[in-house]
Amino acid sequence: MTAPTTDATALPFDCSQIAADHGTPTWVYDAAVIEKRISEVQQFDTVRYAQKANSNLALLAIMRKHGVKVDAVTAGEMHRAKLAGYELGTDDVVFTADIFDNDAIEMIRQYNVPVNVGSPDMIDQLAEAGIDVPITLRINPGFGHGHSQKVNTGGESSKHGIWHTQVADCLAAAKKHNLTVHGLHMHIGSGSEFDHLAQVAGAMVDAARTFAEYADTLTTISAGGGLPIPYRKDNLERIDLDRYYQVWDDARKQIAEIAGRDIHLEVEPGRYLVAESGYLLTQVRSVKQSGSKHYIVIDAGFNDLVRPSFYGAYHHISVVRPDGSTPEGTTDSIVAGPLCESCDVFTQEEGGFVTTRSLPTATAGDYLVLHDAGAYGMAMSSNYNSRRLAAEVLLKDGQTHVIRQRQTFESLTQFESIPDGI
Repeated sequence: MTAPTTDATALPFDCSQIAADHGTPTWVYDAAVIEKRISEVQQFDTVRYAQKANSNLALLAIMRKHGVKVDAVTAGEMHRAKLAGYELGTDDVVFTADIFDNDAIEMIRQYNVPVNVGSPDMIDQLAEAGIDVPITLRINPGFGHGHSQKVNTGGESSKHGIWHTQVADCLAAAKKHNLTVHGLHMHIGSGSEFDHLAQVAGAMVDAARTFAEYADTLTTISAGGGLPIPYRKDNLERIDLDRYYQVWDDARKQIAEIAGRDIHLEVEPGRYLVAESGYLLTQVRSVKQSGSKHYIVIDAGFNDLVRPSFYGAYHHISVVRPDGSTPEGTTDSIVAGPLCESCDVFTQEEGGFVTTRSLPTATAGDYLVLHDAGAYGMAMSSNYNSRRLAAEVLLKDGQTHVIRQRQTFESLTQFESIPDGI
């Protein structure tokens, strides 16, 4: 398979038109891509969207329309799911976290939201709050994995999950409080090499064996998320989803034999469903030399897309002329943003090492598009340097819909005040 070109014709939208209508930077999402990715994982009994990847109401509505349930990690995400039409207090929404804050425990109490607990204390805290909801245990099997150390969510260096030797203690605590634990969940980082995946599934079977020694209530297992996408366009190999499902289905069958009943199998993708749908459209504001280094400076910063600065994450880049063509020739370039921070660079590797990228030769006024930005893009944006949050638009059936307006300057300070006498 050949790598795709950076030609502007590969984009599903007209950069100049989007910029004229909505300004830059602007997030653009293609609904058709989300719908395709949903269809690819529906062999699982339940597909549950990890909405922390992107919690825009319009995207949640697409998920709901196609039968996808959601995972919420905060009270705010439960609120968003409710606004998008999900019914709190049913299996539509599960709350997953390592602690309860006051907002979360109150919303769980109000709506009886099922909980996937990541710390043993949470079981006692549910009982203390007088809450009786279905419980799942998120297990840390003692090892982890991830495309960056910062997304490794298993092992001793991870805060996430209940240590695998504490399963029995958690079941005993639940029994003491007359609470029912019905499921096991395991998510230990992004990326899915199959040797590693087999290790994860095996750990789930081991956890189920321990569970069966102390309780007869196991009905559900969740494979968690972490399904990868091909960010680098010189390697378009996609994960073999049939093989991925088979690994977990084999584990499910073993657990069904242990439990003596059919076991429901969930998967919890976030990135996989939305990353490739999203683009960050920016405008080139300056090109300049710094010694031997050539810089393309754009109007988006790490306050918009933090993944390169935070993880050293790679995003494919297109350069587009205002007339829709691709500039001729290439230049080894560093792509940087406008923020007053040296790390505001989109071409860097983990550890903060700035790198160059061979890109079409850009000039001020061109558009630069960062691909595969639908996950952990807008969701991790901030107002750093008092910059406004960018607009979001959705491409659906040939139409462009504004799904979040660009933030106003007034809203930047609407909750701030100056005390009298200052």
